[in-house]
This record gives sequence, C-alpha cells and structure tokens, in this order.
Amino acid sequence: MKKRVVSLVLVTVVGIIALIGGLVAAMGFDDALALVTGGDEPAAIEVTKAEGNPTDEVEITHSSADGEASIIVTPFKEIIVNIHATTATGRQTTRFLKLNTALVYDENRPGASYIEERKVFVRESFQDYLRQLSERDVQGSAGLATLKAELLRRARSVADSDAPREILISDLIVQ
Repeated sequence: MKKRVVSLVLVTVVGIIALIGGLVAAMGFDDALALVTGGDEPAAIEVTKAEGNPTDEVEITHSSADGEASIIVTPFKEIIVNIHATTATGRQTTRFLKLNTALVYDENRPGASYIEERKVFVRESFQDYLRQLSERDVQGSAGLATLKAELLRRARSVADSDAPREILISDLIVQ
C-alpha cells in the first residue's frame, strides 16, 4: 500500500513538472510567469510602413516593460529557379520552383544596419542554395522547416549578424 502512494505522488509530481515545462516551452518564461502570477499588461505592438521606401518594407515596434524591440519585415523579389525531380518511372527531369520570401530582422541588433545594403547578396545566396535542391527536399512540413532554417542561416552569414530573426515564405510553388 505504501509503494502505491509513493508511486502516485511521484507520478503526480512528474506530471506537474512536465506541464510547467511545456507551458514555459510554448509561451516563453516571461509570458508563462505573467500567466501564473497575473502579471503585466500585454506588450504594445505597433505596425508602420517604413517611410521613404518604395518597397513593401514594414516596421513592427514591440514595447514591453523590458524595453523596445523594432522588427523590420523586408520582402525579396520573387525567385524562380530550376530544381531536380524524378518522375514515377525514375527518369530525371527539372521543375520550376517559385518562391516569395521576406526577411524579418531586429533593427536594434548589432549589424542590422548592413542588412539592407547586403540584401542583393542575401538573395543571391538564396538562389545558389535553391538551385541545389530536388523536388523531394521541399515536400511536406519538414521540407519547409529545413528550407526556412537554411535560408535563415544564409541570411545571417551574408549579413554577418544575428539580426535576421526569421524567414517568412508567402508562396512556394513547384511546377
């Protein structure tokens, strides 16, 4: 009987720890703490179109108790490249890959000022990578996640900064 009570308590404690860990992993430590303690007001988010810029660049300002983060979303021109594919009969062929992306970066990070200057080089590194892909590489959610991670790695490498935060993909068409 004593072993049963100890095991029940142990399972309950492990379950609570897993629940807390999942909550922190999903929301982040600060937001999870604010949820539990009934903490601060949500951060204010302001979206503005970048002035004096003919592109569709958007600036997102995130204000919180910790400070202000200014996030820039800058789109790239459409990229069309040939990729390799294998038909059902095993014959090698080529397909077109059409990709519309945008780069999200933090304006307050060191090196962020160089991103707009190096945008052409970032796009060129994206094209170099995309030309090496096969149709199988971009299939499914795992393929999309890998594609975004590789493009982000290349953007950070060319920008020589950790300012690039994310790659947004609006269109991905294989034809």
